[in-house]
Amino acid sequence: MSRSRKSLPEVNGTHGTSSTENKAPKAFELDVKKLHSLPSEQQDLYLLTYTLSLESYVCSLGHEDICSQQSQFTKELLQIVHLPAPVPTRVIRNSLGRCFSYILSHGDRKPLYESINQLVAVISAGKNEKELHNRHAAVYCLGEVYRAAGDSAVILSTVTCSSLLRLVKTAQNHVGLRAAIYRAIEKVAGSVEGSLDESTAKDIWKNARGAAAGDKAALVQTNACRCLEQVVKSTSHFDSAVEYETLKATVWKTFESPIAPARRAAASCLATILVKAYSTSASDQCSPKPKKSKKSGKNQITPFEDEDGVPSRPGSPAAKRASVKLELSLADILNQLASHYVRSSTSNRARAAVTHCYIKILKRLSTSLVQASYGQIAGHLLSELLGSASVSYDRYRLLLTRKYVQKILVDCLGSQILAESGRLNAAKALVNNVLKNYPQVVKEISEPSKHALVGALNALASLIESLGSHFNSIGDICQDALIQVLQHPSYTVQIHVTHCLRAFVLACPQHLIHCASICMNNATRELSQLSTGRHSHRRCVGFANGLAAVLSVSPLQPLYGSLEISTRALSIATDLLKNSGKAELRLSSTQVQVAWVLIGGLMSMGPNFVKIHVSQFLLLWRNALPKPLTKENTAQRSLAELSYLTHVRDCALGSILSFLELNQRLVTLDVFLRIAVFLENTLEYLEGLPSRTKDEDPLSRIVPSLSLSDLVMMVRRRVLQCYTQLINFGPSAETDTLGESKLLSLAVNLFAEPTYTPGSLESSIANSTANFESIWEVADNRGFGITGLVQGPNLRPLPGEGKGSHHTRWRDGSDLEADIDNALVTPVFGAREHDFVNIHVYNGSEPLFLPDPPATEVTNSAIALFAAVFPSQSPKVQEFVLEQLLTLLSAGALQRAPGRKAAVAVNTALALLATLKVAVGETAAESGDLKHPAVEKVLQTLLRGFMIDPDRHIRHLGYEAMGRLCNSAGNTLTTNEVNQLIDLIISNRDPNARAGYAMALGSIHSNVGGMAAGLHLKKIHGVLMSLCSDPHPVVHHSAIKALAQVAESAGLAFSGNVTSTLGLLTQAWSYDSHNEESASLSTSNSEMDLPTPITVAHAIDSMINVLGPDLKDMSKARELMISLVDQFEQDDNPLVQAEGLRCWEHMFLYYPGNIMLSTYVKRLRKHLDSADGSVCAVAADGLYNLVRRDAQLVFRLAGDGFEEQMWLTLNDRPDLDGIQNTIEAWLGQTSLTEADRWILRIQQVLTKSAATQTEETPQSAKPAAEPDLQDEEIAGFATGETKEQSAAAAPEPSQELLRWQVRVFALQCLRKLVAIVGKDLDLDSNSTAGHILQSRVGDVIRMAFHASTSSVVELRVGGLELINQILKIFGSTPDPDFSEALLLEQYQAQISSALTPAFNADSSPELASAAVNVCATFITTGMVTDVDRMGRILKLLVGALDSFDGKDSQEMAVGDLCGLSSNAQTMVRMAVLSAWAELQVARIDQRYLDKVLQPQVGKLLPMWLSSLQEFARLRFEPDISTHTGPPGVDESLETTYAALNRQTLLKFYQDSWLELVDAIASLIEQDPQFVFDALDGRKTVTLPNGDAPKTNINYRDEPVAFFFVLFGIVIEALVGRSGDETETLKVLSALKKILSPYVAGNAIFRDSIFSETIELFDRLALTEGLPAQSVLVDIARTLCITHPAAAEEDTSSDLSDDIEQLFELARIIVLVLTNTLPNIADPKSAARERLADDAVSLIRNSVEALVEASAVFPSIIKTDLYASILHVFATILSTPACQVAAVPKTLPPNSKASCTGSSSYSTLRNDVNTSPPYLVPKTPF
Repeated sequence: MSRSRKSLPEVNGTHGTSSTENKAPKAFELDVKKLHSLPSEQQDLYLLTYTLSLESYVCSLGHEDICSQQSQFTKELLQIVHLPAPVPTRVIRNSLGRCFSYILSHGDRKPLYESINQLVAVISAGKNEKELHNRHAAVYCLGEVYRAAGDSAVILSTVTCSSLLRLVKTAQNHVGLRAAIYRAIEKVAGSVEGSLDESTAKDIWKNARGAAAGDKAALVQTNACRCLEQVVKSTSHFDSAVEYETLKATVWKTFESPIAPARRAAASCLATILVKAYSTSASDQCSPKPKKSKKSGKNQITPFEDEDGVPSRPGSPAAKRASVKLELSLADILNQLASHYVRSSTSNRARAAVTHCYIKILKRLSTSLVQASYGQIAGHLLSELLGSASVSYDRYRLLLTRKYVQKILVDCLGSQILAESGRLNAAKALVNNVLKNYPQVVKEISEPSKHALVGALNALASLIESLGSHFNSIGDICQDALIQVLQHPSYTVQIHVTHCLRAFVLACPQHLIHCASICMNNATRELSQLSTGRHSHRRCVGFANGLAAVLSVSPLQPLYGSLEISTRALSIATDLLKNSGKAELRLSSTQVQVAWVLIGGLMSMGPNFVKIHVSQFLLLWRNALPKPLTKENTAQRSLAELSYLTHVRDCALGSILSFLELNQRLVTLDVFLRIAVFLENTLEYLEGLPSRTKDEDPLSRIVPSLSLSDLVMMVRRRVLQCYTQLINFGPSAETDTLGESKLLSLAVNLFAEPTYTPGSLESSIANSTANFESIWEVADNRGFGITGLVQGPNLRPLPGEGKGSHHTRWRDGSDLEADIDNALVTPVFGAREHDFVNIHVYNGSEPLFLPDPPATEVTNSAIALFAAVFPSQSPKVQEFVLEQLLTLLSAGALQRAPGRKAAVAVNTALALLATLKVAVGETAAESGDLKHPAVEKVLQTLLRGFMIDPDRHIRHLGYEAMGRLCNSAGNTLTTNEVNQLIDLIISNRDPNARAGYAMALGSIHSNVGGMAAGLHLKKIHGVLMSLCSDPHPVVHHSAIKALAQVAESAGLAFSGNVTSTLGLLTQAWSYDSHNEESASLSTSNSEMDLPTPITVAHAIDSMINVLGPDLKDMSKARELMISLVDQFEQDDNPLVQAEGLRCWEHMFLYYPGNIMLSTYVKRLRKHLDSADGSVCAVAADGLYNLVRRDAQLVFRLAGDGFEEQMWLTLNDRPDLDGIQNTIEAWLGQTSLTEADRWILRIQQVLTKSAATQTEETPQSAKPAAEPDLQDEEIAGFATGETKEQSAAAAPEPSQELLRWQVRVFALQCLRKLVAIVGKDLDLDSNSTAGHILQSRVGDVIRMAFHASTSSVVELRVGGLELINQILKIFGSTPDPDFSEALLLEQYQAQISSALTPAFNADSSPELASAAVNVCATFITTGMVTDVDRMGRILKLLVGALDSFDGKDSQEMAVGDLCGLSSNAQTMVRMAVLSAWAELQVARIDQRYLDKVLQPQVGKLLPMWLSSLQEFARLRFEPDISTHTGPPGVDESLETTYAALNRQTLLKFYQDSWLELVDAIASLIEQDPQFVFDALDGRKTVTLPNGDAPKTNINYRDEPVAFFFVLFGIVIEALVGRSGDETETLKVLSALKKILSPYVAGNAIFRDSIFSETIELFDRLALTEGLPAQSVLVDIARTLCITHPAAAEEDTSSDLSDDIEQLFELARIIVLVLTNTLPNIADPKSAARERLADDAVSLIRNSVEALVEASAVFPSIIKTDLYASILHVFATILSTPACQVAAVPKTLPPNSKASCTGSSSYSTLRNDVNTSPPYLVPKTPF
């Protein structure tokens, strides 16, 4: 890896000799005497350094060198194994094992037997002969020997295994040794495979099963399960059903382990034997059947008993039955797992392990089998797990199972196994096999349960999101199924259908209007039938939620929305609210709920829609949330009435919450105060409700499933949520009007009240002191009132807090595995049915967190409200509230209820942390002030109590809050707190307290910052260093983590401590007490849960960042870091590997010369295929950083196949930004030098098969349906392919293409390539890349054709845009083989056929717009000059123009595409007008276009002008529809809601306005009178052919009125230019045409307009390039010549006022000249050494302009102007760079002016040195 590893590292003070010698260098002979002479604390480091150096040297040798020194190396290694002291630690053992492995795998195997015998001798030695640590090293080395060369030592395997098994008894008190024994046996069994002796195998089987089931050490259990798994894989001795049953019993016990890796290993073991037993011909005789409900099944040993319903064979002995080979079908395998999962006695840990087993089985079965069996797998999970009564009766268990089923169906199958067609088929299976079976259609097929429907809907929604627009091929059947299931009577099913329907409409927006119409019509129908008693009230709510979700998609898909449906929904809602008082209570409650749901959905339309109806909404809210009557009046009401009133308030508050979430800018002071009154009224209403102790009559409930207490809880949740939103995002000046002190007390009582009513008997039992274990494992979905904002190690962000600020611990395992196990420490699960508002208040992708139950959400909102309100209170109030919290935490009721005590502790700690986050400005709320001594003192007391809590999650909240408290309080408190923490660490020996205090020191330093905490760095560092050596795992883990925090925050100030810290971290890395191989049981299990090596690796990375570039000067520290990082890369933990890769990345950044680049690149490539997401992401980022420097070098070093690996990795992980960035950087560097390879590369990607191994694709995995082209012109498209093209041809139908997202990215890369090459071709006609692209244009068009005819909209649009690019670049290029023909003529049929699908009825507006652009470009190329032969392309453009020229919007269409929304019509209309404008501009050069445009120009010009006028209105009137009142009676929807679509429409006009201006300007040049008549607004415009256009545009009467529209658009574009030189040049060219005197008249010379324009010209002249400056010169010349003062007769000696404008224009010309030749203005300035052709042309143009402009000046000024011109000439002549290039082109045309100027000048002046002062250029800045 490093260059230093090429040389021999220094040991014993000398360097090793050359590796080519026959003997090992003496430097690598361990000097035992010197080792033992060192102090004991240095012996470990010496031995570690020697071992790592020896490994480095050994691994650098070749085969011959190893063979010559093999015996000596083996001797040295065995000597270390035999060392009595120091103890060979884990790092040394691993290094010795790698040395043995490398020697035997790269050398010969002569010493193999001797090595094994010597190691076995160490293992078998007596108790007094060898210590356990020697045996531990020998065991590990023995395993590595067998792993490297075990196939050559089969004969010794029996002795070896026997010796290892005998050692187990001796190692009963050493966890690490026992685990190493089973790991070594696993390697032995894996190397000898089937040659393992049966008796030995049975001994292993028996011992390993005992360890897996009964050992208390998780590491031993893990390795024992791996050993069993390897034995099952390698031998056939345990393939019988009886052995399977014994193994299954063992695995069930291991599933109960509290440590996740042990459960995963057991799951992997069971998955291995089940996958091995899979058979397509499995019979009942060899398939064990799980017991269903018999108690006797608990003691079942063999599956062949009569009571199972499986008869045994008559006459067969028992022994033969037991030897039957185990064969299982897929259904049997799944049932084996389900039977254990659904047992009531199965723990949640076991359920998590069964989920792991499901995933491992599905990953290990063949992909083709899994794809073909998706329907069976999904049906099993939905019916057997979610449909089980033992699961569904317990709410927590149901939600846990729902999460696990989603992990299997979505994260495992959908994301990792199924390809694109497989996912599409999976969606079909869910729709056809599950959703369409509701309601029951076929008698033989039962109706799916509501829980099965929920699971299927969640899986379908995820599939839809991943498939995107590709899902549109089955959109119709999915829509019908969803609408049908939306009528389900279960509210839970309705909410999940609503979520799925939203995802469906978002992915397939063509169905938006249809779905909305169906939901609205059905809801209206059901509302009319509410009194019939046919469950209409439930259906009404379902359809209302569906309609609200669909409406919430409209702002995200503005081209497909419908204002008519939105306004109709609002009308229905208001009518329902008005009429609800006339109906019976239950009917009225349904009407009210439907109305408020619709209003809440309409809130997602955004402020531009909602602001028109704000007053109406406020009135409705006031009616729904009135001031409550007296308590006496409330007490007299019936339970049904109270439930109704509470229900109404809950529904109304839901719409208010939607309003506050989605329309924050509409919360003005008036709206703020009104809503605050509504919320206060609601609180008063809740306070006035009577407390009822008797049971409610279910018949009196308004909502059958909700009691009055449930409704009260829901209303309280809404009130707190609304208050939180108001305070965080409302007007800050008026927050004191809310009565915060009252809210503060309410919040404290809600989250810290000691009394708590358990939800069930199980919760009451769990809350007892004797039975309580951990708050995080309370499985009742209540958690004794714990907040849902803390989910074990993770914190949810607060309102207004950034996503990146929440904490995530070191996860254990892959993302999927970690999510499954983290669910076990989640006491409360969220679900969509808990809060319907959550569905339509988020925009875009899935929200990070599902809403918690109402009771938990009350706690969450109370904490968020407390955090937002507390900092703004007075110090007295703050102190009182904190004292109240102290009192509540110490209440006697909590001491008797440990569950509630832990929940209150978590809630309070989080509330204080959230408050301090607000105080330091991490959220959107006002930061307030906590800087008062009394407040700070109470906060310190509270937080210190949390920091020493036994629960590490509470400790985390405590020390994070303490760090922010010190940041808020200042230096005094920080100093005192640091000193007190250090004293407490010294005096307190409790490990939890020491760990919490250590992390508090790190948090303080991190939050306060390196500058402010620099005074305490030395003390903090010293204390943490001592704690890092603490043997307790919790203490040293926290200390090392805190030390890394301190180093990162201190930065360069920490550099003086790096050396000592590195030494300590090296010891921590090597100590057995700091990893899971410790001898202690408690230490080992703790390290399995919180791995210290990960924190050590992260701390090393922090050290590297501290040193930075100083690494180069610190050789010893650098070498030690490199040695450690090498160890990280070879560790088994993927997170350690990820940290190691980060270390290498930062090392290469700071000191690249120390890294061997080729080794580093290959290492990154290897980790790019890692199954762990974090490792893969770090590798991708490392590659990107390398590729940015030199892409060609990196890819050359990476080796063959790396390109394909990159694309396949991107296909597996499409969200990996590092890969995309790498490819884009690679393209940017090599597009011009490797254009040919890039075209072939992208062609291969677009046709590449995603399968990495050849396998049969099941019949169900059919390719996605392609659009029917209905065109015979493509019949011969595939002919004439070259060999190179055929190699990259499209795959066979049985192959699977890469994901469409990857293909879209590849197409984008191709478009970038074409753009870059096209730009290069414009600059250099002999461009090599341009000629390559020209030669491969057929391949590019072929790729574009295939993309444009795919079933994915994004691909189709990209394909058409690519064709458009090619047409623009090579449209007029002649064919190199046939000069009389154009290059692209041979591809006319393909281009035409690619356009056909874009105009079909199932097309989209984006696709049609792109196709219209291609049509225009195709016509302008000149490939077809005969109008009659232009065929359907011209016919489509003409038909579209005629369609949009009509007044009926329903008739507007492009081809067969019709029925577009108003926004879509505008988009297509602007595309059509832009296309015709492009034809008009090209008409100047292409005269054949006269016949095309002549009949249409009369229609086009008014449409162009009206479009520009509309663009100007949208651009310059941003406050359209700012009134907040209701719309007028006569106003159209488009007028009323003009502001709603402003941003959407503006983009369409922004993309097209320049083409329209160019077209009008070119038309002026051709026929000015016709255009002027239109500009003047004449009602009748005579066309050149005598016809009159059908238009009646009413312009203002001012003759130049429309000039200001054009001028304003252009000037605004120049002022707000994006920096694109090409775009600026186009806009300036348009301005040049607009300022023509025929168009502008004298308007430009008005003082206000002229001064602003000149200032803009000044900036452009100084900042733009030469082409833009040339246009500026032309504009200035034209304005000078056409200036009114130029037309006046020069009769007076006095100067007019207008002469100043002429001077300004002349100054602009001179300014451009001085930019090109600085020595004109200042002779001392250095002249340019060389002038480009553009510069010469600009000089000539500027001089000519200056000469022409001088002619219009009065004679009294001309003399000075001529003198200036003569000065310019003289400067040009005296400039060497101009003498050759500029003088011949500049002086001859202007010689007359120079002579005139010379004679005039000589009579007036005697010396010419400077220009007149009024022409000296001045900057506008």
